Amino acid sequence: MSEKEFEKENVFGKGEENTAYARYFTGASFLHPLTDPKKTVFLANVTFEPSCRNAWHIHHATSGGGQILVCTAGEGWYMEEGKEPVSLTPGTVITIPAEVKHWHGAKKNSWFSHIAIEVPGTDTHTEWCEGVSDALYDSLEK
Repeated sequence: MSEKEFEKENVFGKGEENTAYARYFTGASFLHPLTDPKKTVFLANVTFEPSCRNAWHIHHATSGGGQILVCTAGEGWYMEEGKEPVSLTPGTVITIPAEVKHWHGAKKNSWFSHIAIEVPGTDTHTEWCEGVSDALYDSLEK
């Protein structure tokens, strides 16, 4: 999917380049906050350029916590450690419990957006791990 085609689908907008977390991504990502985390649950539209993906990571919490992804435009991948990858398309919803190592991002030839929802919990924080290897990522579309 071209960027022009993608922009027609991406109803929440691409937002600004995600420079604060760029070290945890392969490729460029963009962030458009949809809510104020000081007032409610934090939701943000996250956009990935083609081939962009985040590093393996874990959302830790002593209770509650985790993340929900609501896919809104383009095509992407989600993968939990030790499990098969999941193809993401608009309308796909992924519930990620706390303490599950995973990654997500765009497919090679498509822009991709999802709304990321931080699930409230106690003592929540994200642990960023190693990047997703090119070998693993490249194997997904063969």
